[in-house]
Amino acid sequence: MQLHMGSIATFAERLWYQAKNWRAWWRGLWLGTSTRGRSVSFSGEVAAKVIRCSGRVVDLGTISRRVVTTAGVNFMRDDFNAAAGAADITNFNFHDSGTGAVAEAIGDTTITAAGPARVTGTQSAPAAKQYRTVATISYTATLAITEHGVFSASTAGTLWDRSVFTAINVVTGDSIQFTYTLSISDGG
Repeated sequence: MQLHMGSIATFAERLWYQAKNWRAWWRGLWLGTSTRGRSVSFSGEVAAKVIRCSGRVVDLGTISRRVVTTAGVNFMRDDFNAAAGAADITNFNFHDSGTGAVAEAIGDTTITAAGPARVTGTQSAPAAKQYRTVATISYTATLAITEHGVFSASTAGTLWDRSVFTAINVVTGDSIQFTYTLSISDGG
């Protein structure tokens, strides 16, 4: 197998990013993935691929594991109960990115949006007990993207999950493909 300089540079860029992003990994492993007994739990994970305007793709892998919000859980409750009328859990398919740096919290209801409109994802069930939505956001300005959110609508709506991570720097013409995977454990 022959390695090309471009693939080595991409691999090095991914490793460098993962090293800088150690806090998000540690926070997710330490605080965000414990099943705490045999109860049902939700765990959100965000992965990213940066598509540079030159066409080069940098797969950053998993960039965050956190926070399903209280508003999102209440939305799901209302869908089960038909209490809100319009609540439909399948609507959580709108991706947005932002520049906020405040740590995630279950009380979050929005992100610091970075300009491009929310993007509708492609939904799937990649494995048992998993939901996935994938969307690519294209940028028209130079930005340091530091957060991602999954929402129930293209504007306003309910925030299901918010993730904060080390900055992904983009310029006009770059895009980021976000993959959000929700894993749900069964319990009893």
